Amino acid sequence: MSQNTAQVNLKKLKPYGDIMNDGTVQLCFTLPVEPSPEAREAAIQLCEKMGYDQIKVATMEKAANGFSLFVIYGNLKHTVDFTQIHVVKVDAQKRSREEIDELIKTRIGRKLVVIGACTGFDAHTVGIDAIMNMKGFAGDYGLERYQWLDARNLGAQVLNDELLKRAVAENADAVLVSKVVTQHNIHMRDMKDLMNRARQMGLMERMIFVSGGPRVTHPLALECGFDAGFGVGTRPSDVASYIVEEFLRRRDLALLDEGAGTAPAAATVSVPAPVKRSKLAKSPIKKAASRLVGKSRIAKRPKTRASSKR
Repeated sequence: MSQNTAQVNLKKLKPYGDIMNDGTVQLCFTLPVEPSPEAREAAIQLCEKMGYDQIKVATMEKAANGFSLFVIYGNLKHTVDFTQIHVVKVDAQKRSREEIDELIKTRIGRKLVVIGACTGFDAHTVGIDAIMNMKGFAGDYGLERYQWLDARNLGAQVLNDELLKRAVAENADAVLVSKVVTQHNIHMRDMKDLMNRARQMGLMERMIFVSGGPRVTHPLALECGFDAGFGVGTRPSDVASYIVEEFLRRRDLALLDEGAGTAPAAATVSVPAPVKRSKLAKSPIKKAASRLVGKSRIAKRPKTRASSKR
């Protein structure tokens, strides 16, 4: 395998099947015609138009009345220049649950409140549950299991107004939004509506907004006004790592703006934890940073009525 890897031409990258650069791909699709020699030939011609040669029809079966299912192998002619690919993605160092807890404990000194929900009329909780619930996803524990995160899963069909009001009431540091239903781009409309409301309420600097779902990407989330977006395969620790880094980044920038000196460049540098954040402050992170000047003690986060019940 190491010899094959050494032969990879990143300037002309193509699929790997049996040998390097053979371009072998397996295709599976359905044609709305009965199985027949004509249907087989139609499938082959479609594959040729897609850019495949050496096409082999592995199977042609009747899927239903008037439908044929094909499994086909072919060699792709086209290549891509891997060295010229640039993707807008979430820039956060991957950390374990223990590392994240320790980072929050030493550099922030209080629990971060994270509220999550599946918004609008979307009733699918599989995504938000995978990130928030204690059991997590794929062996990666959910945010509820973190000692220094106060994770609150509101479930499904939460309206945008309700989510934002709850976030304000709970004095949330981060808001997670899961979007599963995407017909007619309803997920984008809901996401943009949420962020417009958040902007009108003055919450953009107060909270970190993160979205996720099977058709959510980081560029799409940015387009809708979110701070970050996560797609299929995201682990809870990916989201937690980003939230902590973004919180610290904003706080360090606030320290610079207040003339408190140079912000630390690495996460290992100790910074005094911020004092309590005001619910109605225009920029609570900046306000907390200004209070750090001349004060060395760490103040605990005040309990809200909702948090005291937990």
